[in-house]
Amino acid sequence: MTTPSTRELPDVAGDAARAARSLDWVGMDRIALPVRVAGANGGTPILVPALVDVAVDLRDPDARGIHMSRLYLRLQDALAGEPPGHAALRRVLQDCIDSQQGLSTRARIVIRYGHMLRRPALASDNAGWKTYPVELAAELAEGHLALDLSFAVEYSSTCPASAALSRQLNAQRFAADFAAAKPLSTGVVRDWLASERGLAATPHAQRSRADVTVRLRPAFDQLPLAELVDAIEDALGTPVQTAVKREDEQAFAALNAANLMFCEDAARRVAAALAADARVERFDATVSHFESLHAHDAVARVSSTPR
Repeated sequence: MTTPSTRELPDVAGDAARAARSLDWVGMDRIALPVRVAGANGGTPILVPALVDVAVDLRDPDARGIHMSRLYLRLQDALAGEPPGHAALRRVLQDCIDSQQGLSTRARIVIRYGHMLRRPALASDNAGWKTYPVELAAELAEGHLALDLSFAVEYSSTCPASAALSRQLNAQRFAADFAAAKPLSTGVVRDWLASERGLAATPHAQRSRADVTVRLRPAFDQLPLAELVDAIEDALGTPVQTAVKREDEQAFAALNAANLMFCEDAARRVAAALAADARVERFDATVSHFESLHAHDAVARVSSTPR
């Protein structure tokens, strides 16, 4: 069977549009592509699976469609070639615009993938891997590139009100158990505290998540994902753990006691960490505490430009 040449194949995309009108965006969503990202803890860049959205505007009101295959072919080569940053994404988006041969003036791309970081245990010599969901959204219009980095950090939150109520019950039980005991030795009190009687109540705690979006300044080309994750986890004090032995679990319990926080407290900690980073032009953050006391979640939102 003879295969027709490209010139012989019909191309109705070049036909005039039936209803003349320019379009804001035309493209493809959820393209499965490999993306080259920075290796764990600054190592050699690696390829990871990603889902990619890409679109260009269709400025010519008489054009029926864009050249989608050109977008796909350019993306699969470019994203696998080098880690995304301001310079790399500018080249990709400009190439997408140029590929349309005058049909488009703007381009946007969204890249979603899981970034793995190796995290040390709190007390033991162990370490383990955590996956952080990442979304990169870049748009090139009139020569200006806007780049937003979104990611999520999971942590534990222990309720300050519940902790205060628990301490009150512990104090009341202590007073009741030792009402007639005088004097009290340190050993007796220590043994009581280490017994089941020494724990009348425990504060409720829950897994929580900070969802963060930052607009990155173009002066810094490399994505500061690991640095921003470190800053937020340090600010919150209780990031969820990977490899855990008993000494690590005890250290985690101590960190929770030292970092009692409502969702409002957590949001302010996240905001302070982001505001202190010179690479961040502006930010939006949402913290969600997935309550163990209630069937609903406690949520706080904060931005660099409050509304």
